[in-house]
Amino acid sequence: QVQLVESGGGLVQAGGSLRLSCAASGRTFITSTMGWFRQAPGKEREFVAARNWNGETTYYADSVKGRFTISRDTAKNTVYLQMSSLKPEDTAVYYCAARRIGEPQYDYWGQGTQVTVSS
Repeated sequence: QVQLVESGGGLVQAGGSLRLSCAASGRTFITSTMGWFRQAPGKEREFVAARNWNGETTYYADSVKGRFTISRDTAKNTVYLQMSSLKPEDTAVYYCAARRIGEPQYDYWGQGTQVTVSS
């Protein structure tokens, strides 16, 4: 199995920045893609960003393009989400997720980390 642990959430003012980290452990070699999702109160979980472990291709939700950057450190089995120009509507619980090689869905999820952006 694969274990994911997020960190780096917190309270920040609008316009500020935060960097989330997701440390992966266990059978990480079975995973191909790491993603970030978020869920705001009363809303469904939504995709934020993703990238492959072994490639440079990244994917972003339109709402975060140009403000968020997903990166990875393969030596540390860690994925990061650098968030800049934060807005109150970015307030949510942010989840890290991993997708197995050859599978379309995300099978492994972290426990989530709270990000609160004050206006």
